[in-house]
Amino acid sequence: MYKAFDQWLPSYLFRRHPRVGSGGTTDIMLAVCDHFEPGTRGAEQAVALERMQRWNTEFPKLIEPFRDADNVRPRHTFFFPSEQYDPEIMSRLETLCAASEGECELHLHHKNDTAETMRTKLRDGCEKLARHGFLSRDKSGQVRYAFIHGNWALDNSHPQGLNCGVTNELAVLQETGCYADFTMPSAPHPTQTRTINSIYYARGTAKPKSHDTGTPAQTGRKPDENEFLLVQGPLGLNWTRRKFGLLPRLENADLTGANPPTPDRMKLWMNLGIHVTGQPDWVFIKLHTHGALPANMPTMLGDPIRRFHEHLLREYNDGKKYRLHYVSAREMVNIIHAAEAGETGNAGQFRNYRYLTARAAR
Repeated sequence: MYKAFDQWLPSYLFRRHPRVGSGGTTDIMLAVCDHFEPGTRGAEQAVALERMQRWNTEFPKLIEPFRDADNVRPRHTFFFPSEQYDPEIMSRLETLCAASEGECELHLHHKNDTAETMRTKLRDGCEKLARHGFLSRDKSGQVRYAFIHGNWALDNSHPQGLNCGVTNELAVLQETGCYADFTMPSAPHPTQTRTINSIYYARGTAKPKSHDTGTPAQTGRKPDENEFLLVQGPLGLNWTRRKFGLLPRLENADLTGANPPTPDRMKLWMNLGIHVTGQPDWVFIKLHTHGALPANMPTMLGDPIRRFHEHLLREYNDGKKYRLHYVSAREMVNIIHAAEAGETGNAGQFRNYRYLTARAAR
């Protein structure tokens, strides 16, 4: 159906309005999760390296003037597709992350797999990325990772069974060290789930799209070992940007050349109020982009994103009504787990609550 409205619109229209904020300071966790594919669409290595060079040159300078409530610059999490692995590109990404304090997690496009072939691809991808000092570590030193599914088809969720093939994919992800998925929202793609604007746990089943529904993350509740964490970005209708002056536009948290981050979008993301049940003072905004695409780089490396950061720090970081925290995907999950454990106060102190960077784990 058009824009997958049949999948998510009923949930949006009939949802309970979230209660966010208790009258004190609201902490805002903002993460940009980049489906970072410099070699996408058959680009030659030379073209991919040119794209990397632009990011290496422009991104550290872009973020330098901005600091959040913890004196942290804007974070960027590069979800790199392991099937596009190239040592030289990864070396450039190492340099970029070192200069910008960015982090790299696992992205994968695949199709026609079984659980066993999927395990092999995930383990191989983790090994390649870890070789460059990427991915996370738990406090025992084991490699852990966040995940975004290529072509949105997490857990074989495409209606025609395209771009995956593994109906027990959530379990396979857990077995190989994945601590959370960041794929959703996918609308207008037909893989979109009925569950929206949520941080929740799903259980793998024998049927596809087992993450269509689940149990919300909440304070005081410890998920069992068979529950898999999914962190969704905001999804809704934007009435301030109407099509033909009448119809609302789809808001799916995607940052593009045609749809850059703006104050009205930020207001909508805040109103959608994604949080851990029981901790309304901490709001989680997970955005996504394909930042290596030439059409999107003017937004992600230029004036649109610069103006957005200026707006954020002016309107959402006064230390009284709001505290802004630029976070990586890993840090966002750590703060989610802190909320589940009942922690309160300044959320920024829980960036390393459970999972560490490879460097910090040494």
